[in-house]
Amino acid sequence: MSSSVEMPRLVKPTCIKLQGFNNLTKTLNFNLYDFCAARTAAERDSYVAFINHNFNRHRIASLLQNIARIIDARVLAASSQDYEPWGASSLLLLSDAAAVPALQAVHLDKSHICAHTYPDFRGEGQVCSFRIDIDISTCGDISPLKALNFMLNAIESDVVVIDYFVRGFTRDEQGKRVYLDHHISSIRDYIEAETLKDYRCRDQQISDANIWQTKMLRTKMKEGDYFRDKVDLNAATTRRALQLIRREMEGVFLGAVT
Repeated sequence: MSSSVEMPRLVKPTCIKLQGFNNLTKTLNFNLYDFCAARTAAERDSYVAFINHNFNRHRIASLLQNIARIIDARVLAASSQDYEPWGASSLLLLSDAAAVPALQAVHLDKSHICAHTYPDFRGEGQVCSFRIDIDISTCGDISPLKALNFMLNAIESDVVVIDYFVRGFTRDEQGKRVYLDHHISSIRDYIEAETLKDYRCRDQQISDANIWQTKMLRTKMKEGDYFRDKVDLNAATTRRALQLIRREMEGVFLGAVT
């Protein structure tokens, strides 16, 4: 993968004039993990090629552009980067796509979406893993929670860790500070039931600090997808490889060696 940097300006750079007072920032962070058998150098190299093709800077930038459309954001600037020997990053700076003078409101100012990939192709030579970290931070009324289901459907993941927190404040019509402008008891409330049925979930929250986390571990494994070539799923070596993959998945989900 060649290394390159690009910094296109998608909108002529101008100063963004803030309309009114809104300093409520909502941040949604995805960590999505994928695993694959790597019993041989050929299996590992095949997975490396797959990741480099599907998660290079162009593919990631396109993914972030789709997120921007879903949350009704206008892209002001973009930057992306490939790394050697593997890995990529992308960043979008945002404003509100619907912000026009007649509305007298700007919902997305000083906002961004960024993504970084973290391949792990070394390890013990039995299992390869890949993580993509995507951070969506918005200001104002629009919530990045709108992008949840798109992300979970766009990237089929074995383990998902989602963090959501709200910072800053806005004010109501009486001038009283508002630290949260929507109801949320769990991130799972915003995830489609059809997706949740494939995962075991664990929630953590510090409600008085406006912090929520949901971890998701895939329970319905498509066993053939963990091998780059067709294998006998009943063979002892295949079952052993699947056990190792499951152990790696459990370790990430629990945050501990299993």
